[in-house]
Amino acid sequence: MVELAELSNFKTCELVEELKNREGVETQMAEPYEDVKIETNGPAIVLMITD
Repeated sequence: MVELAELSNFKTCELVEELKNREGVETQMAEPYEDVKIETNGPAIVLMITD
């Protein structure tokens, strides 16, 4: 198992790619200068990653 301190060695894009492949994760993309409205019915955690 990876310790939390080791996770900081990964790039954000690498972490995002791993999370996208997990069960229960839904991905929506917004292209540059594109407005996207996101609606959810919780429980949910919304991460906005601009990397």
